[in-house]
Amino acid sequence: MTVSLFNRFSKSKEVRSTMSTTNTSNFMFQTDKLTIIIGIPILVAGLLGDILNCIVFLSLKTFRENTCAFYLIVLSFVNIGQLLTSLFPRIMSVGFDIDWASNSAWYCRLRIYILQFCTLMSYTAMCLATIDQFLTTCINPRWQQISTIKLSRLLSAIFVFVWVLHGIPFLIYLDTIESPVTHQIYCVVKRDMLLQYFHYGFIVLLSGFVPVIITLLFGFLAYRNVTQLAYRTVPIIRRELDKQLSTMVFIQVIYNCFATIPYIIMYILMRIPALVRQPFLNAQLALASSVLILLYYTYYAVRINQFIE
Repeated sequence: MTVSLFNRFSKSKEVRSTMSTTNTSNFMFQTDKLTIIIGIPILVAGLLGDILNCIVFLSLKTFRENTCAFYLIVLSFVNIGQLLTSLFPRIMSVGFDIDWASNSAWYCRLRIYILQFCTLMSYTAMCLATIDQFLTTCINPRWQQISTIKLSRLLSAIFVFVWVLHGIPFLIYLDTIESPVTHQIYCVVKRDMLLQYFHYGFIVLLSGFVPVIITLLFGFLAYRNVTQLAYRTVPIIRRELDKQLSTMVFIQVIYNCFATIPYIIMYILMRIPALVRQPFLNAQLALASSVLILLYYTYYAVRINQFIE
């Protein structure tokens, strides 16, 4: 009797295990499919959009001499780099099973190095653009005088230098290893402290909550200032330009929050051991994470100039 019950339990367990494996495989297949179907249009639209942004802002003298427009040009350039070093390899790896990082340790290091630089510089440019719009739309002339094209170039150069130095540890401590179970080659961080910093310092804070909070705060303040421009003695051309740029920046800020926060929350959930130990739940989280990371990539693909009236 005991054996019979044990066999029945074993068969039931095997059935559940088979169903769980099948469901997990289905979720993984859907993840790959989503990456191809949604990822490729985002990549193409993003690259074309960012290139058009650069053409628009560089071709018009009014924008070339504007500090906020300068930051938006920087934003568009680094967004191109981010899409090429992050989304494009992801599409090739997840969607087509082509992982260049598994063949070259130097590619593994260089990709992450450029990716982190472009990501941080993109959010930095967005933060500087919102702060700049707040300053230029302030009623106090002293605040307005702080915003100059010379200062914007200096600040951009400083942050380029800072983020270039920031990525050096990844060049040193990133390497490729072979999994003893699957025999696949992965690009990994060899130092636990640096790995924890990558997860929570780089992804969660520097690429997540910190820029979102800064841009929301100064974006709202700039937009509030713009609504009061009509009541001030400001030249019409200047007023309209400030309105256009502040509207563009504010829309980008709102979309940034919408695209970034859900992904960051999911990223934190994926780091909880109790959740990832369950194969079926882990597959569900992986599918949700794939959807949210594609939404996150749309931040780099949004064409800011489409909001110019």
